[in-house]
Amino acid sequence: MKGFNRQNQLFSLCGLNCGLCPMFLNKNCPGCGGGEGNQSCKIAKCSMEHDGVQYCFQCSEYPCEKYDHIDDFDSFITHRGQRSDMDRAKRFGIDAYNTEQAEKSQILETFLVNYNDGRKKTLFCVAVNLLELQELQTVLKEIDRKPDMEVLTLKEKSTFVAGLLQDAAAKNDIDLKLHKKKR
Repeated sequence: MKGFNRQNQLFSLCGLNCGLCPMFLNKNCPGCGGGEGNQSCKIAKCSMEHDGVQYCFQCSEYPCEKYDHIDDFDSFITHRGQRSDMDRAKRFGIDAYNTEQAEKSQILETFLVNYNDGRKKTLFCVAVNLLELQELQTVLKEIDRKPDMEVLTLKEKSTFVAGLLQDAAAKNDIDLKLHKKKR
């Protein structure tokens, strides 16, 4: 969107973790307020009308009607954590939130570089978005404890890691599929 620029392209104005999105990772999207590739966005327009707040939670009207049903459907990235992630960033401060997201981003990079068989990118992105950092760290420890990991094929490694993530999600009643809007 013309004239809408932000410093932090990893955590969007509306609460999406852009740094954990396949479109951002593939360089198909510059992130929220990341320059010329931005899509038109009603929330970005609203921000510009409200003195350019960097995060919706900084606005006196947050949460407004724009957040009604915002997490009902996903796009390339899950929207299910938007409100809770915004609340977390507000409660702990954006620097602490970004520090945690940077660690989650490194974990995602590990999954994608070492365990993606070409079919798990979305699953890994959704899992890293929705699972708590401690749960992801536990998954990494379980991977390290698997004695025959280095002799497995990439497909076998990918299946094993996906299973660990699915198990962690199931313990927390989290579905790791994107919820796309029916057309």
